[in-house]
Amino acid sequence: MKLPLQIALFFCLIQASLIVSAADTMSKIKTNQNITVGYREATFPFSFLDKKKKPTGYAIDICELLVDAVKRELKEPKLKLTYLPVNAETRMSSVIEGKADIECGTTTNNIERRKQVSFIIPHFYANVRFITRSDSNIKNWTDFNGKPIAFIKGSSTAKLLAENPRTKTIKFTAIDAPDHLAAFQLLETNQAKAFVMDDVLLYGLRAGAKNREQYAIAGDVLLTQPYAFVVRKNDPQFKDFLDKELARLMVSGEIGKLYEKWFKKPTQPNGINLEMPLNPILLDQMRYPSFKDVDL
Repeated sequence: MKLPLQIALFFCLIQASLIVSAADTMSKIKTNQNITVGYREATFPFSFLDKKKKPTGYAIDICELLVDAVKRELKEPKLKLTYLPVNAETRMSSVIEGKADIECGTTTNNIERRKQVSFIIPHFYANVRFITRSDSNIKNWTDFNGKPIAFIKGSSTAKLLAENPRTKTIKFTAIDAPDHLAAFQLLETNQAKAFVMDDVLLYGLRAGAKNREQYAIAGDVLLTQPYAFVVRKNDPQFKDFLDKELARLMVSGEIGKLYEKWFKKPTQPNGINLEMPLNPILLDQMRYPSFKDVDL
């Protein structure tokens, strides 16, 4: 049965109205009196659960400052903050589908993902390097020389080595591990001579090792990856507001204080100190925040 033209147009207008309202995140938050933050449960020190099962970490601290800014902008001091657990598979879909208003974790801003979502300015830059035993005499990529090297199964790191101009001629034996701890155990038991991954994860593994002085993070940087918070693609006003607020927090020194707290001092849950130097790119970002999406 065909609907009369007026009724059909009415439904089209209703649908268009819903799309517009869905895109206006600030209005949605104000109407619902709630802002929902997607978080990861086990990505130390960015986003994880503390001993009381409360989300905490470097990314969470930043996100809560952004939420405070939203409360001030909307003049809603009692606005409720709800946390939604997400994982690698659901982190972006949770934002796209409107389940989360912002995802705060370790998501890399890249070309493919920008086809689906938007990112605010980066809050961290991770470098692809490797961890090895301090006595291994492996100082850089050319020292691999056919040695067994650990990688996470399904990751793109081994492919990166095979394609990068500085490493594509280097020979090594790849050993797959199911996760970060398993890969580090291959290094601990001398089954692998190095483990290749984002440096921040390697610093975390070394910090948690029984004899941390036996391990060193080494190698020239092969790739720098910007971590950024995810927001909906069709809401440039919300992204612009968060961009400017995060830039303000960077220039004011607030983000620098949070970096010191999570990366250069003992932190919960076990008093781990990553002792991780500030990435020069992140230092520049804190001084002169860039609003452009750049693939490094």
